Amino acid sequence: MTTTADAASAKPPWRDTFKVYLEAPTLRMLLLGFSAGLPLLLVLGTLSFWLREAGIDRTTIGFLSWVGLAYAFKWVWAPLVDRLPIPLLTRLMGRRRSWLLLAQIAIMAGLVAMSFNDPKVALQPVVWGALAVAFGSATQDIALDAYRIESANMERQAALAAAYQTGYRLAMIWAGAGVLWIAARAEVAPLVQPGVVAAAIYQHSAWQTAYQMMAASMLLGMATVLMSPEPARRVLPPAKNALDWLKTALVDPFADFIQRYRWQAALILALIAIYRISDVVMGIMANPFYVDMGYTKDEVAAVTKVFGVVMTLVGAFVGGVLSMRFGVMRILMLGAILSAASNLLFAWLGTRGHDLTALVWVISADNLSSGIASAAFIAYLSSLTNVNYSATQYALFSSMMLLLPKFLAGYSGKYVDAFGYGNFFTATALLGVPVLALVWLASRVKMPNVPVNIE
Repeated sequence: MTTTADAASAKPPWRDTFKVYLEAPTLRMLLLGFSAGLPLLLVLGTLSFWLREAGIDRTTIGFLSWVGLAYAFKWVWAPLVDRLPIPLLTRLMGRRRSWLLLAQIAIMAGLVAMSFNDPKVALQPVVWGALAVAFGSATQDIALDAYRIESANMERQAALAAAYQTGYRLAMIWAGAGVLWIAARAEVAPLVQPGVVAAAIYQHSAWQTAYQMMAASMLLGMATVLMSPEPARRVLPPAKNALDWLKTALVDPFADFIQRYRWQAALILALIAIYRISDVVMGIMANPFYVDMGYTKDEVAAVTKVFGVVMTLVGAFVGGVLSMRFGVMRILMLGAILSAASNLLFAWLGTRGHDLTALVWVISADNLSSGIASAAFIAYLSSLTNVNYSATQYALFSSMMLLLPKFLAGYSGKYVDAFGYGNFFTATALLGVPVLALVWLASRVKMPNVPVNIE
């Protein structure tokens, strides 16, 4: 005789597990993930290529990378996105969708503004446009994370995370390789001048076309927002005054997390702060390593940017399925082990010299591991949030996971110069050992019941 407990613990058939990827919320998250991934490279990686081609010096380009700090500090204005209604728009669309649409409009406007200004003639307007894109993109991330968390139950969060990552990675291919492809084909062949190499002549019009195409690509995300349902509306108690509103918006989300987990909050925050440390610290030196090993730009682009992204998508899909099947914490541990171990493969690769076959195998393992770890980690972060403060709490978590790794990564070049690539990659793998202990301890933290207020 089958008991109620047995029925509750029974795993669904594999066919039903995979069906989650065809459900409407999952498909919506795929499209919204594309909208979220598009702006990142356009204000960081691709922009630096454009600026350098326009003759901007490397020191200036380095300083301009600080535009990306908007992503690290998005938790500062996350409480506003979580609680503040937008006049008229929120009443028509709901809190989550109105903020998503407003952020997407800001991104599109920023990209168009960047396209109409030539950095070779006037750099400052391009910088202001990039800032608008970065802040709009960070705001979209805040609203989208909350939308995802509130759109499905915990059992489906891993699948939504996998779909989000898939869309995000596809957008990064489009914003990385795609924008360069468009700009190259938008160039007008110049008249051949004595002593001048035609390919070296900078053409702003080509970049203008490329960035306007990227701005038009944001229409996909905007259409998805307009056609998507708003998550179940939560009843928020009215604020008595400005101080009461600030307490509700800024203090309560953080106090809620501490109250729910008490002393275990420190353990959870420590895990969040270092879970991706092996990947992030190693990643800074990956491209210099490829150059020093004699790989060409075409080889690096084909293997790491296209094939590598495909392997990350496969890993995200596998991680989402395995998390639903075996539980998030088990796959979180698996991802941590694989991420650290894959760095040792780079140490081995350094002994091979220019070996394209070995590079393909190492990139396959590294990106597959990264995708599995990311899918489980996003699902874990989602499980920690209280739906009443989902935007603020998730923004805090996702910002925390980069601060310490990014700080340590700043010293990666100095470490390589002193000890070499082999020791560096081995050291980054060892950085993952404390992560394993924290995952094991965190798996023993009892998840509290999170209250949900639904109208």
